[in-house]
Amino acid sequence: MRIACSLVLAAGLFSSAAVWADPVPADKMAYVGAWQGKDMRLSLSKDGKIKYQRDQEKKKVDLSIDLLGFNGNHFDAGWGFVRSTFVVSKPPHREGGRWKMTVDGVELTREE
Repeated sequence: MRIACSLVLAAGLFSSAAVWADPVPADKMAYVGAWQGKDMRLSLSKDGKIKYQRDQEKKKVDLSIDLLGFNGNHFDAGWGFVRSTFVVSKPPHREGGRWKMTVDGVELTREE
């Protein structure tokens, strides 16, 4: 019985974790897509799933995390109690026919 209760509890936690991501609001749809810049890749889906890769000297990051919400141009991501803010100094904009934005000091271009 104890194992069955544990399995039910675990299933409930995992199924609720799947809905933690906030969908991207209509006014922030320009953020959706796969973005690439120097040593950085960022992908944000409409349903709020984020894939983030950063390859710096002595530090590599490869995460799949959930969108927790927007604060102005910046957006928060994480899972559970772990949270991080992506600082967007230049929000998505068209430049020379391509979409660009600057996140955490890195200029990113959206893949078409």
